[in-house]
Amino acid sequence: MKAQLAFEFSTLLPQRDIGKPRLAVDRAFILRGVGTIVTGTLVGGRLRRGQAVVVQPAKIPARIRTIQNHNREVEAIGPGARTALSLPDVAVAREKNTLGVWRGDVITLSEFGEASAIADVMLSRSRRLPMKTRSSKHGAAVRVHHGSANFNARVFFQTSEELRAGETAIAQIRFDEPAFLFAGDRFVIRDASEQNTLAGGVVLDPDANARNFRRAAQREFLAKRAQAPHEAGVFVATQIGRDRAVKRNALVVKSSFSADEIAESLKSANVIERGELVVDAKWWNEFLRQAEATIDVEHRTHPNHRGLALSELRQALARELPLPEVFDVLASELCRNGFVRTGEAIARATHRPTLPPQLQIAAQKIRDAFAAEKPLSSAELAPDATSQQALRFLRDRGELVELSAEVILATEQFAKMRDATVAFLRENNSGTASELREFLGTSRRVIIPFLERLDRDGVTRRIADKRVLVKPN
Repeated sequence: MKAQLAFEFSTLLPQRDIGKPRLAVDRAFILRGVGTIVTGTLVGGRLRRGQAVVVQPAKIPARIRTIQNHNREVEAIGPGARTALSLPDVAVAREKNTLGVWRGDVITLSEFGEASAIADVMLSRSRRLPMKTRSSKHGAAVRVHHGSANFNARVFFQTSEELRAGETAIAQIRFDEPAFLFAGDRFVIRDASEQNTLAGGVVLDPDANARNFRRAAQREFLAKRAQAPHEAGVFVATQIGRDRAVKRNALVVKSSFSADEIAESLKSANVIERGELVVDAKWWNEFLRQAEATIDVEHRTHPNHRGLALSELRQALARELPLPEVFDVLASELCRNGFVRTGEAIARATHRPTLPPQLQIAAQKIRDAFAAEKPLSSAELAPDATSQQALRFLRDRGELVELSAEVILATEQFAKMRDATVAFLRENNSGTASELREFLGTSRRVIIPFLERLDRDGVTRRIADKRVLVKPN
C-alpha cells in the first residue's frame, strides 16, 4: 500500500504558482506565548514571513510573524504545502460570523478583490447518484462546500427548473453570507441537511448579479465561458466581449490565471490597449464613430459654436460607457484623429464657426455699436436671445473681450489700452488705478475689471494699491 501511494504521489503534477496565494483555513487556535495560529494547504502562490495579508471574507488585515511546514520554521512557503501561519494581531472567532479568524476563512493578499454574495456557475450532476436522491430544484436551499468552508445558499437555473442526474446546467448561487471565490474554482453542492451530494461545479463569474442573470449578454458570456472554464484565452475574450472595456488588473483579480497567462492571452485577442484599459476593438471603433457623428450633428445644428461641450458629449454617450475612464481615453483618441479640444469643447479640426443668416444682422449691430470705441455692457449689446447668441459668437471668435457683465470691449480697443498701460508702467515703474484711469481717459467702472484682467493674463501684478509690470523689460 505504501509503495502504491508513493507511486501515485510521484506522478502528481506540482501545484501551479500563479502569484495568487490562498490558504483555506482548516484550523484556527491560540498557542500560549505565540498567539493565533491558522493551518491549511496553500494554493496559488507563495507567502513569506513578515508579509501583509488579509483574512477573507471579513477583510481583516494581518501580518505573518512566522511560517511552519511540518514543524519546521521557514522563510517562505509555496503552493501545495501544508502550512501553519502565526497571525498574532488577529483574534480567533468564538463562533462563525463573529470577529476573528474561523475555519473556512481564506488567508490571501488584499489586491485580490473581495468576497461576493452571488456567483454564476456551471453545475454537473453525477449519473452515479442513487435513484432516490432528489434532483436539484430551482430556488432550492443547499450547502456549498468550497475550500475548507461550507455555506448556506440557494441555487437558481437559467432555463430548466431542476437539474437531473447526468445533466450539466448554468446556475446562479446566492449565498446567505459572502464567499471568497475565484473564476475557475471548483466546489461541491450538498442538500440542506447534508445527507446527499447533489452536484459538483466550477465558478464562471465570481462577482455576479441577480438582476443580470437571465439577460442576453450574461447568457452568452456564461455559455462561452462554460465551454472552457480553465482556458485563459476564453476567460479574457468573454470578459472583454461582455464588458467592452476593462481595467487590466481586473482581468487578473479573482481568476485562476497568472498575470503572464492573461498578458499572453491579450496578444491574440481582438483588443485595443490604452494605458490601463483593455477595450474590445470592434466595439471601440463603433464607439468612436458614434462620438464623431454626435459632434458632426452639433456642427450642423449650431455652426456658430466652437464645438460640442465635452459634458454634453459625455451625456450623449453615457449609456454606452462601460467605465468612466473610457470617456477620457475617447477624447484623447479623437484629438489624435482630426479633432481639437478648445477649453471644454471639442470640434473637428476643419470646423470654422460661422453665423447662420438669422444671427448675422444681430452680429453686425454689435460690431457697429463699438464704432464709437466706448465700453458697453452685455445688457446694452444683447437685449434679446438672438443678439445674445451673436454676442457669444463674437466673443468666442475673439472679436470682443468680456471684462465683466458690465464691461465689454472690442478686441482692438482692449489691445490699445493694454499697450498704453504697459508703456506707462515701463516709464513710471508703477501706477495706481486712479493714475491709470486718468491716463487712459476712462472710468472706474472700466479700469478696475481692465486691470484685474491684465493681472490674470500675467501682464501686471498688484502690489498694495499700485500695479507693476510682471516683465519690466
